[in-house]
Amino acid sequence: MNALSLPDVATQPLSQQSALDWVGMTEVALPILLNHLPVSAMAEIGVSLDDPTARGIHMSRLYLALGELANQELTPQRLLAVLQQFQASHAGLSEQAFLSLQGDMLLDRPALLSPISGWKAYPVELRCTLQGEQFSLELQVEVGYSSTCPCSAALARQLIQQQFQQDFAGRSLQLDEVTRWLGSSQGILATPHSQRSKAIVQVRLHESRGIPLLALIETTEAALGTALQTAVKRADEQAFALANGQNLMFCEDAARRLHAALAEGSQWQGFRIEVVHSESLHAHNAVARSSRGWS
Repeated sequence: MNALSLPDVATQPLSQQSALDWVGMTEVALPILLNHLPVSAMAEIGVSLDDPTARGIHMSRLYLALGELANQELTPQRLLAVLQQFQASHAGLSEQAFLSLQGDMLLDRPALLSPISGWKAYPVELRCTLQGEQFSLELQVEVGYSSTCPCSAALARQLIQQQFQQDFAGRSLQLDEVTRWLGSSQGILATPHSQRSKAIVQVRLHESRGIPLLALIETTEAALGTALQTAVKRADEQAFALANGQNLMFCEDAARRLHAALAEGSQWQGFRIEVVHSESLHAHNAVARSSRGWS
């Protein structure tokens, strides 16, 4: 059969007419490079269907245009070019084009002290929109960290003080005896609780400044001070315990630290933060959000 004679039911007129905000595809597999590192991504691609008389869009055109990003280093310019193809291939049908990419960035992270390292996954998402000629690009990354509760730490210290007073009341103290007491379970009879936490950081990027994913991860982890570890030895575990003790934080503290750190950056036009502390005391999470230049 001649290809020109194949039926195209998508072009048939409609009896019930209305425009649609978004039509496209989700969970489209795509290998990409982000900051020169490979990411196995899942894409969501679509356009608006602004012509109320059109039955559908040309999804294959979106799929083929997306393929031009395969195994390519992602840049704002490449993403914009693909969105422009989405629009051009639907001239007269669509004014807006959408593209998002989700995947895990795998980074080899060193231990705190030991000369060892291990791999850690950072969930990443890029969202971009072209509305007419207005291009918008957002980057999101999720960073895991440990948070030790300041209230729990204070309560634990109080119990230790009370036990110390009980064990040494009315006695002259010897350094060796106190040292042994501090190293025993009798002395440190209470410990503060901590929890695995996560920071979800979104930034709106400048079109001309690239995609600073690694810089965003480093900024986030440095601000929090207790990034989750991979391979560790006992010296690293002790250093992590020290970092937790020196970085006591409620979710409000974590959000404020991140807000201050991101506010110093010029790589992004605005940002939005959500921190989630998966409580070890409660059966619910503690959450704080903050933003700047985000609408």
